[in-house]
Amino acid sequence: MTPAAPAAILCGLGSWLPDGEVTNADLAAQLDTTDDWIRSRTGIRTRYVVAPGEATGDLAVEAGRRALKSAGTDHADAVVVATSTPDRPCPATAPEVASRLGLPDVAAFDVAAVCTGFVYALATAAGLIATGAAGSVLVIGADTFSTILDPADRTTRAIFGDGAGAVVLRAGVPGEPGAIGGLALGSDGSRSELIEVPAGGSRQRSTGRAAAPGEEYFAMQGRPVFAEAVRRMSESVEATAARLGWRAEDVDRVVLHQANARILAAVAARLGVPADRFVANIDRVGNTVAASVPLALGDGVADGELRPGQKVVLAGFGGGLTWGSAGLVWPELTPA
Repeated sequence: MTPAAPAAILCGLGSWLPDGEVTNADLAAQLDTTDDWIRSRTGIRTRYVVAPGEATGDLAVEAGRRALKSAGTDHADAVVVATSTPDRPCPATAPEVASRLGLPDVAAFDVAAVCTGFVYALATAAGLIATGAAGSVLVIGADTFSTILDPADRTTRAIFGDGAGAVVLRAGVPGEPGAIGGLALGSDGSRSELIEVPAGGSRQRSTGRAAAPGEEYFAMQGRPVFAEAVRRMSESVEATAARLGWRAEDVDRVVLHQANARILAAVAARLGVPADRFVANIDRVGNTVAASVPLALGDGVADGELRPGQKVVLAGFGGGLTWGSAGLVWPELTPA
């Protein structure tokens, strides 16, 4: 009998936020908005943003260092950074992150799937372990969306914050606590215009024309994005649960991309799963894009919501359009 491929086991967890706290009151002092307006539409009361000169890679290094500490190691065979706000368009951010973490010569690369980035990176890392290409992988979700938001846009500035979260995966035995399974990934590029930065890429640059005012900033069409996010994450959670032999109602905790408190509530209603099973930290950190799911994992453990032995499903939805989910039985670990 052919031996089973190694499973990717979650064994370390780390988080990092920049120092710059921005409350709703801070935004109200700058823009035509109020604390009530922001809370009623998003559920967010505060978010954190990088200081001048601070970049995505800086946050990724700190989160990665803490995840390695949580795993009780200073080594990983590969580093995968999920981000849509890299330090530079070229090269990728991951190799420099690996170098700064004291991991020279290891495989290191970026994954760009916006708010689904961490789930895509998790799946990629699990594949590296399953094929024997790596015995352990450091997976980091990090974004600094404050650097690509229109300073005058009250909607996007209210929603997005900066941050980084990371996990360590190691090779292990299928079925043991922490084993990543039930992966379900998808995309729909025909709707890419719903979430985009119009300028700065080869599509605009190859025309030879300068970017129109505002095209360098992030743009999102809220109503259709809301509907797609609810549908795709609900379907993805159900697909992962089914692949693991669970029903949606069997899942103890659901950790969704923290896009909007109303989206979390709508997914819970659609799945028929009690809302108190959904881990939520969006009120404290906002939408941190690729960092969202791992930051929520860290807060879920700290708050006592995630406990060993629970059936847990993670899911994301973002630009591309992209979506994805994964499941695991939560392991014993102490986040850093």
